[in-house]
Amino acid sequence: MSIESLVSDDLLQGIRSRAAGYDADNSFFTEDLAELAEAGYLRMLVPAEFGGPGLGLASVAREQTRLATAAPATALAVNMHLVWTGVARLLHDRGDHSLDFVLREAAEGEVFAFGNSEAGNDQVLFDSTTRAEPQPGGAYRFFGQKIFTSLSPAWTRLGIFGRDDSEPGSPVLVHGFLAREATGYRILDDWNTLGMRATQSRTTVLEGAEVAADRIVRRLPVGPNGDPFIFAMFANFEILIAAVYAGIGERALELAVQAAHRRTSMKNDGRTYAADPDIRWKVAEAAIAQDGLYPQVEALARDVDSGADHGAEWFPRLVGLKVRATENARFVVDQALRVAGGSSMSATSELGRLYRDVLAGMFHPSDGESAHSTVANAWLGPLS
Repeated sequence: MSIESLVSDDLLQGIRSRAAGYDADNSFFTEDLAELAEAGYLRMLVPAEFGGPGLGLASVAREQTRLATAAPATALAVNMHLVWTGVARLLHDRGDHSLDFVLREAAEGEVFAFGNSEAGNDQVLFDSTTRAEPQPGGAYRFFGQKIFTSLSPAWTRLGIFGRDDSEPGSPVLVHGFLAREATGYRILDDWNTLGMRATQSRTTVLEGAEVAADRIVRRLPVGPNGDPFIFAMFANFEILIAAVYAGIGERALELAVQAAHRRTSMKNDGRTYAADPDIRWKVAEAAIAQDGLYPQVEALARDVDSGADHGAEWFPRLVGLKVRATENARFVVDQALRVAGGSSMSATSELGRLYRDVLAGMFHPSDGESAHSTVANAWLGPLS
């Protein structure tokens, strides 16, 4: 157990032991979440003044990598809560107290989730298909459909946003937090996916759900903008996503090594595959790829913690990290499957589950197309 870890080896092993069952049953990780909450895991980023341990993003990224080696879906879903606390922490550290209530409520046990993703919205945070209608006193009612709402069975606070067109010619994007006890929304029981099944990232239908005025945190122009709130979301989301997929790669490499030492070869007089030059090459390839990822996650997370100013380079670096991490994990898992052989096709194979889970990395923002556009604009300038 690392010095700052809030998860004992025994707790981690318990989480590992349940992962296959959650996947097979397509069920939510209820026991994992309860044990992690009890250990203080959901408060990691909460500063001491609010009742948390006040770990930095670099430490939390390491913890998420470790958790993902045991249960990728659990780590991915918990990420959503940690991202919101990370956003609030980053703003707080920079003198913006607009999300301090997130830190206070997280310390009290509230569970935060993301309700931002929308089918067909490739503008991500820069536009929305959800309608936000202003109400007297500053509240808003939201109408739309959010997909991939991880933590659906357990969240108590849902971050959502929508577009307010009430002022002609001046549309704004309204961000706020919906309370579980609110009315005007439905959670569909529609999560039956290839991988990351325990996240239970169900669809949330907003049918006039009202967010109170004191939980509306931003009204921003449609389109890209430099508000620290947007940067904080991108930074925490991309780095913590990368950390989870680093964990998937790490576990796949461990399983490949175990398989190489376990499998024997008739053509090599019963020696294990660990002595086969081709297998050794595949394991080495995976290890080289995996080893290069850790310092990238660590460096960007530390830069967030220290308040480093990368200016316009921040977004290319963040999306580049996310793409490298998810694609690297797919490569490592693929190599591990080749080393382990056909047994990985079994429905009970952990490597087979990792193969299914790792595919989700393609779909998290920023996807490959969006990331390459961001990086191309940084190096070549925007298209005229």
